[in-house]
Amino acid sequence: MTDNIDIVLLCGGKGTRIKEMTGTIPKPMVEIGGKPILWHIMKIYAHYGFKNFISCLGYKGHKIKEYFLNYEVFESDITLDLGRKNNMFIHNNHSENDWKITFANTGENAMTGSRVKQIEKYVSNDIFMLTYGDGVCDIDINKLVKYHKSHGKIGTVTGVRPPSRFGELILDNDKVVKFNEKPQTSEGRINGGFFVFNRCFFDYLSSDEDCVLEREPLEKLAADGQLMMYKHDGFWQCMDTLRDMDYLERIWQSDDCPWRKF
Repeated sequence: MTDNIDIVLLCGGKGTRIKEMTGTIPKPMVEIGGKPILWHIMKIYAHYGFKNFISCLGYKGHKIKEYFLNYEVFESDITLDLGRKNNMFIHNNHSENDWKITFANTGENAMTGSRVKQIEKYVSNDIFMLTYGDGVCDIDINKLVKYHKSHGKIGTVTGVRPPSRFGELILDNDKVVKFNEKPQTSEGRINGGFFVFNRCFFDYLSSDEDCVLEREPLEKLAADGQLMMYKHDGFWQCMDTLRDMDYLERIWQSDDCPWRKF
């Protein structure tokens, strides 16, 4: 699937529940495996051919700009010819050559719905995708988009099974045969991000700072019968706390990282 669909990334929150890391950087810049979690999310979309990104910046948004403005230099070998104009040659060593990223300053205190409304002018298609800047998933983006197009409603939200707060013991009588630190719960689903919307969803939003995406806009969309859920039973994990960060780091360093598709 090669539709030119924009991906809107919510990158403006302060990340107060992981403030040990976000005193100097925004939450999407907290690193997993030496790369910002925002980069991991973008790589998921890029794997399926979707590479047009719109980043809704807020708290310390300049840090995100700085990272990508210097991306070529940081991720590549370079040759400098001192004393000459145009003196740097970049030996490109990365695979993000065709990413297009729009950085939109949406205000430090704006809520999620306000941030999305403010970037309406940058969305170039009748359909756009949207997700949070702190959660990774092994979702098949092509299947998500196909599902959205099939039902004809305005919005699709990915429903995930949240990880349990406590470890799960798999028993044989009283003998523990397996221990899962963060198993997925077997019942109930939560909003896992990875939305798809028709452009007319902007009519449900306001640029007022207090417009919260997950409240009136999505609640009204649901009340109008225009919101469908894409069921995802695979891996999903957000990064709310230091424990979450450590957990994601351990998975990334393992031989079986579910969201690593690159």
